[in-house]
Amino acid sequence: MRRTLADWDQILPEKQYSFEEPDDFVADFAKSTLKENRTEALDLACGAGRHVIYMAEHGFKVTGADVSGAGLQMTKERLRKRGLRAILVKSSMNHLPYVDSCFDAVVCTRAIYHQKVTGIKETITEIRRVLREGGAILVDFLSERTYSYGKGIKTEEGTFVETDGVERGVTHHFAGKEEIERLFHSFEILSIKLHEADVDGELRSRWVIKAIK
Repeated sequence: MRRTLADWDQILPEKQYSFEEPDDFVADFAKSTLKENRTEALDLACGAGRHVIYMAEHGFKVTGADVSGAGLQMTKERLRKRGLRAILVKSSMNHLPYVDSCFDAVVCTRAIYHQKVTGIKETITEIRRVLREGGAILVDFLSERTYSYGKGIKTEEGTFVETDGVERGVTHHFAGKEEIERLFHSFEILSIKLHEADVDGELRSRWVIKAIK
């Protein structure tokens, strides 16, 4: 049975979903974005807030949006402990409560692929809508090479629902490079890179996409 969105309130407090160090590729993106004077950033589906915190520490005016109240509360507490500020908003990825062209940069990691392709397209449309002209995005996708590809119940091409473990009932969409190019056809794609690591004998593989509007 598929989880409801509210179930992320149970998932995010788990240790493997609430670590604090930023992904290296997010840190690199943040540094290059600051150099280009893009300072108003949205961390879309911010989870427990590690990238909100990193960007706030490095001078961004950052907004974190997530559907999980538990994740936003964890983010709020972590910000408070560090004496940092950020705007936190409860929101889905597909209907953002922002006016058009209000962010210089959007980061969305470990999130956009937790839906079917129709939902992914809606999220990309919303990202483009809230991004200023010339604004930058950083998004990642699960690769078809990753260890969990094909596990669970297939709901459409490349999309599976987990049947076991912490993410039981959660949708995962796995993409190839050509599909990503099609999904982001309305952006100028700067790079699509494969990031891979062996974790306890399992290949973790994801695409990292940088693009501008």
